[in-house]
Amino acid sequence: MTIIRLRYIHRVKDRYGRLHFYLRRPGHKPIPLPHETDPGFLAAYQAAIASTEAETPKHKVGGDSFAALVDAWQASAHFRQLSAATQNNYRRILSRMSNEDYADHKARDFEAKHIRRFVARRSDTPAAANHWLRLFRMLFQFAVEDGWREADPTLGVKRLKEAGEGAKSWSESEIEQFERRWPSGSPPRLALALLLYTGQRRSNVVRMGWDDVQDGMLLVRQVKTGSRLLIPIHEMLLREIEQQPATAALFLLTREGLPKGFTPNGFYMRFVAWFSDAGLGAGLSPHGLRKAAARRLAESGCTPHQIASITGHKTLGEVERYTRAVDQARLAREAMARIARVKLNPADCKTNE
Repeated sequence: MTIIRLRYIHRVKDRYGRLHFYLRRPGHKPIPLPHETDPGFLAAYQAAIASTEAETPKHKVGGDSFAALVDAWQASAHFRQLSAATQNNYRRILSRMSNEDYADHKARDFEAKHIRRFVARRSDTPAAANHWLRLFRMLFQFAVEDGWREADPTLGVKRLKEAGEGAKSWSESEIEQFERRWPSGSPPRLALALLLYTGQRRSNVVRMGWDDVQDGMLLVRQVKTGSRLLIPIHEMLLREIEQQPATAALFLLTREGLPKGFTPNGFYMRFVAWFSDAGLGAGLSPHGLRKAAARRLAESGCTPHQIASITGHKTLGEVERYTRAVDQARLAREAMARIARVKLNPADCKTNE
């Protein structure tokens, strides 16, 4: 059987798990295509290829341009070692970068002031702007390592201040409310325990199964970072997974008794339904339980490095934010307790007459 591989096809899943197809050819805008099972898919693909060949690219990519740097990084071993999901996320932004007005400028001419201006263009959405800055950093770090330029122009460029802090961390009362609704042994309770007592992302949780249990530890291979972690199994998590059939490959299944596991997006939608059924909502998400896990570790006195050994964070910035918040609350309580212990001496209230 001959397998035909079409070039420039990108498959993207939306938040509802639906698959969308695009022709993404360097130097051209993405062109939406019908689903690959559609009878008209091949004809639409050929028409899209023809239109890009007839079209003059917005930017002529020189061998030392920024757009050429984008292409070189995507072809590098560093980029290819990223997870498929991360590559797809990065490609969406890299494709847009390659069509910006600065894409045909020489990569060696970029300075910190230029990076600040390009990031500032997206200041209306600070989180997105900071994501672009992250990619600029990765591109120019590669440029330095690969000999494109002497120094990294992103050094010293600060992230934009973001109004929010991302996903809301679950409070103890919210966790208890969920547990009251869903008894031990139920799929929602198992899902909560996996998220809360491993501190992992949903993309990792949906892959966990009995084969990952090793001498009281849970082996986690993080999808996003590629890191390999061994996490001690908390007694509350052990109680839940021990109630799962040993014959099932995965702990979390889409339907009871069926071997099919969740996709990360499918699990997200199911978990939202579970906590909504428990009377919860208002900004909660599965990722908020990862934050709650880090908060609990910080409250127990764990250092940022100890917390990162569980959550797998590559940098300590996010972890230190939990630690600072917990330390501030602890110090405030100690300060107020100290005031409460002070006995006012009536003699101190006398004034000199």
